[in-house]
This record gives sequence, C-alpha cells and structure tokens, in this order.
Amino acid sequence: MTDLRLEQVTPDNIDAACRLTVRPDQERFVSPVVKSLAEAYVQPDVAWPRLILDGEEPVGFVMAFFDVRFAPENPDDRPRSGLWRLNIADGRQGCGYGRFAVESVCEEIRRRGQSRVTVTWAEGEGGPEPFYLRLGFRRTGEMSGDQVVGELEL
Repeated sequence: MTDLRLEQVTPDNIDAACRLTVRPDQERFVSPVVKSLAEAYVQPDVAWPRLILDGEEPVGFVMAFFDVRFAPENPDDRPRSGLWRLNIADGRQGCGYGRFAVESVCEEIRRRGQSRVTVTWAEGEGGPEPFYLRLGFRRTGEMSGDQVVGELEL
C-alpha cells in the first residue's frame, strides 16, 4: 500500500470499477459493482460510491449511505449512515484495502456530524462477519431482511 485513496466514480474510471470482481466464493455475499452503481444512479441523494485506488490501480469499490431510515414506518427508527457495499478485488484481499475503505467511510460519516456507522452482512462460511467484528462493529440484534445489522460507535 503506497498511495491509497478513494475516488469518485466518473466516466473516466467507470469501466475499471465495473471490471472489479471479488473471489468466486464471495459472490453470494456482495452484489457486483455494476449493480451498486445502478442503485447509486437511482438514489443519488443517498449513495456515495467510490473507487478504491492504490496509486493508479483500482483495488476495490466502496459505497456508503447517509441518513437513511431502515424502517421508515417505525417512528422510533433513527436515521443511519454506513457501509452499503464493500468489494475488494480478487487477489487484493488481506492487504489492508478493506480496512482503509471502512476507515475512510467512518471519517466521512464523522465529517457529516454522525457518531455511529451501520453495516449489514449476510451470514455464512467465508462471509464478511469476522472482518467487521475485527474492526470493532458489534451485532445490534436487528436484521435488515436476511442480513445481520452491525454498528460501530465513532
């Protein structure tokens, strides 16, 4: 890791972003980047998609969300901000890119005045739960559809 940064997805780098793929055994845990970009397109006021670069090399993709209610029908549900997607390229995992992306999203959430980060994950062998728990996230006991909800206090 030399020159890590997040870069907005633009017409100049969208093809590189769409070419990023996770390991085949992880495909059931995270949607492809192209789906994330489609969701960002239809929800531009919520989604914050970024390409993760090491120097000029794309190594991953992260998408955050800001001030979203998981259960808008529940008046006690508070707005949440957090990680929506994290895709680290096959062959690039275990190099600190995921940690960098999560820390960068946490910084953005803090900059926006929030003190809590939310993430959801699918359970299963080879899934992302151990990664998020190592970073300090804890299970909330809630579910979002079939996904576990985790939180990190900043």
